[in-house]
Amino acid sequence: SRVSAVAAAECRTAPRTSVPPFASSASDQLPGDMSAEADSQFVSPKSWNIYQGDAKDTEALRRRTRLFAGNGNMALAKAVADCLGVTLSTATVGHFADGEVNIKVEETVRGMDVYLIQSVCGTKDLSVNDTLMELLLLISCMRRAAAHQIVAVIPYFGYARQDRKVDSRVPISAADVSMLITQMGVDRVVCVDLHSGQVQGFFPARVPVDNLNAGTLGALYYGEKSDLKNPVVVSPESGVARAKEFRRVLTMAGHESTGMAMFTKVRPGPNIIAELSLVGNVEGCDCIIVDDMVDTAGTLCEAAKELKANGATRVFAFITHGLMNGPAKDRISASMIDELVVSNTVPLSPDFKDVHNVKQLTIASLLAETIRRNVAHDSVGDVFA
Repeated sequence: SRVSAVAAAECRTAPRTSVPPFASSASDQLPGDMSAEADSQFVSPKSWNIYQGDAKDTEALRRRTRLFAGNGNMALAKAVADCLGVTLSTATVGHFADGEVNIKVEETVRGMDVYLIQSVCGTKDLSVNDTLMELLLLISCMRRAAAHQIVAVIPYFGYARQDRKVDSRVPISAADVSMLITQMGVDRVVCVDLHSGQVQGFFPARVPVDNLNAGTLGALYYGEKSDLKNPVVVSPESGVARAKEFRRVLTMAGHESTGMAMFTKVRPGPNIIAELSLVGNVEGCDCIIVDDMVDTAGTLCEAAKELKANGATRVFAFITHGLMNGPAKDRISASMIDELVVSNTVPLSPDFKDVHNVKQLTIASLLAETIRRNVAHDSVGDVFA
């Protein structure tokens, strides 16, 4: 896979050091330095001090902890295991001829802390409902096999967009999926950039949720661009909390004069935009659009067009979840976006391999560090910001 092609380069062990965030030192090297043979479509910041390398005591980790993965994003799961210095445990996650999910765990998990890495998303061969069912049955299987603790690591939480009633007689699907995961017997959930933070509240208090921020790595990546001039962080939605956090990290990375802008929009239906208006000055600036997901890319491409029309020099974008469905490829290829960076919470479709302005940033180190801290009972507060 294209992720595993850079897994070794991404996950070189970093020395354990205690240094302030964003300081520059020899120990800052994130295992994201791209090797010559690595896929050029993958990018990574050169430093991230929070990442501590593989687990300090890998033998103890192997004795009491097991990592499993479904088919939602196997390449990312393998990269996370590489970062921790362990291997994925063996399980058969397949499908019967009629489409039913078939799971068989090939090693004991009795009394173990089990981490299940599964993005609830569609892939080339599976639907979002297939990957959701895999996750539910994996949790159930581990609970029935007497696992001590079950942690669901869900890089992309499918159904998270349906987090409230927007009309009569519609479900709150994010709450219902959260209930299903809870009922299967999960003990903890780790997510990345939930569409709405309140989705954490759909889980009961006995199931804590860690909502990680991939924007930290994205901001550091753009902060290391030597030719970045007059940066302005742009939010395509009226809620700008994610963009403000991105701006904070970019400022700490050396771009003290980073500005802010935002779009307001009226959306009469899913994937339909009636009106898009820019608030803020972007003339002569390098703009970075920041959002949690891109689906059909309608909002993103219209925003880039509007920014260029208002005098932006270049338009970049960092989007955590690159769903890229329907007309997304054609829209992005023909858009005014100079570079779109998406994380690998969702596998990037092979159709995008020849799209010159699309790159993918790996978050394996972010997930690995969170797992390492959970196993060691260390605080994960630093990983959120």
